[in-house]
Amino acid sequence: MAQVSLFLLLLTIFCLTGTIRSAVHQGSRARAIVVAQCRSTRFPALCVHCLSNYVNTTVQSPQQLAQVALTVSLIKARSTRAYVTEVAKQFSLTKGRDYQAVKDCLDRISDGVDQITQSIKELQRMGRDGDDEFGWHVSNVDTWTSAALSDTTVCIDGFSGQAVGGKVKATIKAKVLNVAQVTSNALAIFNRFAARHRASGATHKP
Repeated sequence: MAQVSLFLLLLTIFCLTGTIRSAVHQGSRARAIVVAQCRSTRFPALCVHCLSNYVNTTVQSPQQLAQVALTVSLIKARSTRAYVTEVAKQFSLTKGRDYQAVKDCLDRISDGVDQITQSIKELQRMGRDGDDEFGWHVSNVDTWTSAALSDTTVCIDGFSGQAVGGKVKATIKAKVLNVAQVTSNALAIFNRFAARHRASGATHKP
């Protein structure tokens, strides 16, 4: 009886160890995919840091990773919008130049949130209606994501020469810059996916 118990204990330990090793292996593979895809971005270290927090073992394709990258961009944009909204409420009492600069930035960030949301929805449609519509989807995602990226630039430029408080101004610019960087990375990852998909389609054509 003691031998049987010992055998079951050893078997349990073996199975648990195998499960842990499998999970570690899959996690390492997912990270390797992230690192490889992030090499094509302008901010590879930030790319790896951000995506590694969201990518799991189910992300196996460049398209899935592009969707994760755009989702990270959306999360950052929404968080920044929430912060700028609170700042705008504080400055709304005076309605001065400070308020206008913050309000303009808020409008840009809000537009960016909508555009990134549209990009994610468009990316999800890829593959559902055949390759004939692939170029159309790519054009839409590229246009909307690029527009969201441009909005961050306009927001930051809008603070030039404004008298917004130093700490508040610095915080807004830092948050918006972070949105710009992760959005730039997401666009690069998406464009790499699109290019590889097109190349693969051309290769398989007779």
